[in-house]
Amino acid sequence: MKLTAFILPGCPYCIQARELIAELCAGHPEYAAIGIEWIDESAEPQLADRYDYYRVPSFFLGEEKLYEASPLWSRARAKEKLNAMFAALTAK
Repeated sequence: MKLTAFILPGCPYCIQARELIAELCAGHPEYAAIGIEWIDESAEPQLADRYDYYRVPSFFLGEEKLYEASPLWSRARAKEKLNAMFAALTAK
């Protein structure tokens, strides 16, 4: 299983998501089995335009959006949302 993640260089929410995923994988080794293809939307705008999202980072499984960050979320809330995404994927 491989996720597609759209990011922007220097985006604090994208940097945070990578940090949180590393933390989650340390506590849940099964999460590390889920591959992530990180795509810089500024470097691949035509690819990014094919997906339905507004904010980065956004994670997709195929064309299904599983996660889209919100600037209103605390770090703890973002971690909770990412954990829920990974838990649902590993339960499949």
